[in-house]
Parts: sequence; C-alpha cells; structure tokens
Amino acid sequence: MKLLIISGRSGSGKSIALRALEDLSYYCVDNIPVSLLPTLTHTVVEQHELVAVSIDVRNMPETENEISELLEYLPEFWDITIIFLDASDDVLIKRYSETRRLHPLFKQSNSLIDAISAEQEILVPVAEKADLHINTDQLSVHDLAELVRERVLGKKSSDLVIVFESFGFKYGLPKDSDYVFDVRFLPNPHWEPDLRPLTGLDGPVELFLSGQPLVMKLIWQVQSFVTTWLPHLERNNRSYVTIAIGCTGGQHRSVYVAQALYEAFKNSHGDAQVKHRELKRITPKIENTPSTQNLLNDDTTVSNFKPINNND
Repeated sequence: MKLLIISGRSGSGKSIALRALEDLSYYCVDNIPVSLLPTLTHTVVEQHELVAVSIDVRNMPETENEISELLEYLPEFWDITIIFLDASDDVLIKRYSETRRLHPLFKQSNSLIDAISAEQEILVPVAEKADLHINTDQLSVHDLAELVRERVLGKKSSDLVIVFESFGFKYGLPKDSDYVFDVRFLPNPHWEPDLRPLTGLDGPVELFLSGQPLVMKLIWQVQSFVTTWLPHLERNNRSYVTIAIGCTGGQHRSVYVAQALYEAFKNSHGDAQVKHRELKRITPKIENTPSTQNLLNDDTTVSNFKPINNND
C-alpha cells in the first residue's frame, strides 16, 4: 500500500501534483491536518491501496517533534514517500502577483515577502524528511504534472530511484540535482558540421563519442562512483537520487553520457530513469549532405548503448 505525502510552500504547485496523482487512481485528500494522518490511513486501508494527501503550512503541528512522531505512528505496511515542492522567492512572488490570491500567512505577516519567508521556516521539518524535492521554477502546469507522473510510475519497487538527467550549463543548473558532473571538457560534436544538427541520441553522434577514450573513461568512472555509493544512499532511507550531466548546450555530450549511464544501470537496477532536459528546446534537422548520409547509412553506427564492463 502506497501513501504519498505532498507538501511544499504555497504557490509551488501542490494542487497540480495532487490532480496528477488523482489521474493515476490515487485516493487524494487535499489539505489534511497532519494530526489526522494516522486516522486517515487506518480508515482507508480496506478501500484503497494508493493514497495521496496534501499538507501545507495551515495544518502543521505546533512542534517539530510531532511530525516525526506522527509518521512513526503510521502503519508499517504503508510504503510512505514524501514529495516536497518548492520554488524561488521571486517566482512565488510573481505567481501571487498574477493570481492576486492571499498567502495563507499574509495576515500574520507584514508583507508577502515576510509571509513566504515565514512559511519556509515552518516547513523545514517536512522538507528535511522529504524523499524527493522538486523545484517548479521553470515548470509549466503540464510539465509538473508530467514529472510527478513520471516519478511515481517509474518507481517500481521500494529501491532507490536513480535519475540520470542531461542539461546545458547555458540554461542553468538543475535545481533538483544531488550530484552534478561537468562534461564540457570532452570532445564536442558541435564542431563537426555533419553532427552539429544531431543529438546525443543519434547514431552518428554515438559513434563519434564512443570512439573517444576520454568519453568512455569518464562514463566508466561515474558508473563506478554511483555503484560504490549507491548502497550507502539506500541505507540512508533515500528514495530518489538525481545525477545531472551537463555540457554547454545539453544537446550532444551530456545526452550521450546520461543515456549511456542509464543503459548501464537499467538492467541491474530496476528503478533507473533518464531525462534529457534540453532536448525539448531543440528541433534537430539533419542536413542532407553526402557525408551525413554516409554516416547514417553506415552499418557501424551505434543504434543501442551497451553497458560498460568494469573489467574492460
């Protein structure tokens, strides 16, 4: 039985996340007082196997210890995951300005900025216990709903979920990443005219990068790093870890490396996911040049990534 607890600062998208979970057949309860969580789980245990609840600053207990005590009191047969949504202060202020809604703490504060700051302090105990943090600064309503569905559906077991995410440094660091690897020093397909319009998922680019010893050494070392520390992360009761791979534009090198790492882990670790943040910005158009066509028609092009053997 699964219990998802959605929390976060007001304006970060909790209602959107809850609606996405409702579409996934979760029994959803919005804005429940934290003190009623044990009662709710005992009440719905016979009728529902998938339950999601939203809690916010209006229904937090008076002391920090109460949250830990309440979570420990929940039935042991519930698989509990806490998802914490947040956004930067500037984005939250902009969202409140656009919707013209009152912040829940506005009456107790001198201004909207003070209310947002106060809410952050109150929610620290929940944020510290969260299994997954999602920053919604750059996410549209549809992007957030899709990301929640992706994370929930992608979690096949109680094992830690590994997310490999490619990105471009020129668009900013992923705010939800746990580890960031900079691959801008690797040979860049961008400077090859035939490869420039392609992405790291295309055969010619795969062929180019897989033939670079520096690229393969980096992938092997990152793979070894993750393999070494994964058991320790799992013993720390974490549910998610995001490993971000960044190059300049997020089109070639980071995409190839992230995809290769995903392919290396997906068979040995059932809960592995891959995400290419910048590819939705790109509409690659392959130039119809003889050299490009030769690359595409070459039987030696790479169509599938192969996991790296640590013994190689």
